[in-house]
Amino acid sequence: MGHALQVSLGDLLMRMKRMQGFNVLFQTGYDHAGISTQAAVEKQLEREGTSRQELGRDAFESRVWEWLREYGGKIMFQFRRLGASMDYRRERFTMDDAYVRAVLRFFVHLYRKQSIYRANRIINWCPFHETSLSDLELVHVDVDDTLFTIRYPLADGSGSIAIATVRPATIPADVAVAVHPEDERYGDLVGKEAIVPFVERPVPIIADERVQPDFGTGALKITPGHDPTDFEIGRDHGLPEPMVIGSDGRMNDSVTELAGLTQEEAGERVLEWCRERGLFEGSERYRHSIALCERCESRIEPLISLQWWCAMDELKQPAIEALRERRVRFHPESQHRFAIESLETAPDWCISRQLWWGHQLPVWYDADGEIYCAETEEDARELAGGKELTRDEDVLDTWFSSALWPFATLGWPEESEDLKAFYPGDLQTTAREIIRLWENRMIFSGLELLGDVPFTDVVIHSTVLAPDGRRMSKSLGTGIDPLDLIAEHGADATRYGLLKMSSTQDVRFNAGVIEEGRKLANKLWNVSRLMLTSADGISPDVRPRDLEERWILARLEATRQAVEDSLAEFDFAQAARLLYRLTFDDFCDWYAEAIKPRLRAGDDDAGATALAALERLLKLLHPIMPHVTEEIWSQLPGRATRLIVAPWPEPEDRFADAADALERVQDAAAIFRRSGARVALDGDEARIFDAVVRQPAAATDGNLEAELERLRQEVARAEGMLANERFVANAPAEVVEAEREKLARYRRELDALGN
Repeated sequence: MGHALQVSLGDLLMRMKRMQGFNVLFQTGYDHAGISTQAAVEKQLEREGTSRQELGRDAFESRVWEWLREYGGKIMFQFRRLGASMDYRRERFTMDDAYVRAVLRFFVHLYRKQSIYRANRIINWCPFHETSLSDLELVHVDVDDTLFTIRYPLADGSGSIAIATVRPATIPADVAVAVHPEDERYGDLVGKEAIVPFVERPVPIIADERVQPDFGTGALKITPGHDPTDFEIGRDHGLPEPMVIGSDGRMNDSVTELAGLTQEEAGERVLEWCRERGLFEGSERYRHSIALCERCESRIEPLISLQWWCAMDELKQPAIEALRERRVRFHPESQHRFAIESLETAPDWCISRQLWWGHQLPVWYDADGEIYCAETEEDARELAGGKELTRDEDVLDTWFSSALWPFATLGWPEESEDLKAFYPGDLQTTAREIIRLWENRMIFSGLELLGDVPFTDVVIHSTVLAPDGRRMSKSLGTGIDPLDLIAEHGADATRYGLLKMSSTQDVRFNAGVIEEGRKLANKLWNVSRLMLTSADGISPDVRPRDLEERWILARLEATRQAVEDSLAEFDFAQAARLLYRLTFDDFCDWYAEAIKPRLRAGDDDAGATALAALERLLKLLHPIMPHVTEEIWSQLPGRATRLIVAPWPEPEDRFADAADALERVQDAAAIFRRSGARVALDGDEARIFDAVVRQPAAATDGNLEAELERLRQEVARAEGMLANERFVANAPAEVVEAEREKLARYRRELDALGN
């Protein structure tokens, strides 16, 4: 659903800009999705009774390409069904040969300027995929756990110090006990040694400000191999870094008695050992947050591992400056602040992954472990003086290659004509969870390699939730397939509904708004048939005679300006509302009904003006509802081009003085429909009222006094709200403005009734 909304937003703007005469490139393509693609193929192999290890790397990669040929293009099919006007001839894939060359060029560039390095550091390890993950590839969930309190005897026999842990299986990897330097409970213990249970190893008691005195007992077991905070503390204090958990999430063989056990089994062994020796003090329920792999939802294991890293301190600074100077602007403003903050706090980026599918690191080693970094093996051998080399088996984080998308798709590192024409770009639309993963990385990569930002505006669209407010998810059964919506309601209705829903950062899916879009398309189709059949043989031409004709031309112009203003602020929901009101209310319910007698009488001027007005309406609606508008456009006489490349309506102020010409008759209609009370009208107003408002044969004047009293009460209520300074100051601006508009309408209706 997120992709459908993203593409609907982007396509609306691309279609409008194309009609406005811009040279538009709506780049299409997709990334190789390293972990998820490899996992899908491995599941397929498992069903066949084999594995990637049995196939070997080259054969496995061939299987992935086979899988991609069958399943990889599904997102492109969805884009086409939705009506995305992308240049599909330019479809790119991050594993294309030319794209791979760009990725390797970027890696070598950063390595040579010493922004890429290799180091043993704590990482997020997925025991299911058996690969490292960045912090941004995790999800955090709250779980109920058990907090165990264990006493560690002091080495001098003078007592003990108690610690609290939810992971007793990691106790054998403890290398210290830490307390806060200002915690008076433990001041006299700092500098002494404690004995780690089960392995009975003496470790120092140290002081460190990162210890939280109010957690557990206030004393923290330090396990650098299995906890990020402990790792930092351990590095600062020069502590050893043993690990007792292996890459599969089970206990490794560093402690013989625990080798091969699950963590739960090992933890129980350790606890039982403590109970037998009187070191177990107790347990309590404890709710806390843990990290999961966002793809398989396995619990993440913090492990120390030799990985490749991208240093961020220097690389991110130009991007931070670009955001502060607003050379790139995120919308809404809250997301702009988040983009800056997330760059300011960005740690070094772990860019290596222990996978077979992806961009293999352009790194080779000789027999002595010396490193050679080059774009090709031939270049690496030349650097190594012809030595035999072995290539690093790891691949790059998928987001490393995606960071190059704005310019690698245009031919970089070559100075192509496309690169000159379309870089820097203008617009990027995406979800807020991608800001740190993709948007920021595209910005600093573009500045690093091309010296300019890749785009100027980033629209962070709504997150569409399930109708019950939960996130959309196949596993939860809350997902909704956009293709199902298209099949049931049509692509135009789906696009309209998604745009109409995009008013806030989190919105519940509402099938009723999709249905509203379907009804709007039907209404447009029916009114177009009326005008086309009634004006057969007539060419569109603006020849207004009556009030309603000048009024609709003024309304078309006013809406054009309002839509452009809304889209300049990336308010897609408001643009959809404006066009709905123009089409459903103004054009169909008022103008078409009022002009219908002249159309049926064969009035050429009325027919020509109606077609000209319809032509202008179709242009305004086309970016949101391209299919129905293109079909209707093709049936208009004298079509030289398709609507997709027809010029956007130019400003037209000849009829601006008629913009409110139907206000009095519309108020009269609202009063009559609500209460049966009649407003005195004559001339064009009376004619239009009679044409539009369906009056019962035995119509009466209704309850005039009751309607007057109701309106007086509404005026008093609205005046009271607007006189409330707190309401005006604190309510959303659109709510206050809506109240002012209601007050003005109530007053007009009172005046119309002669009060």
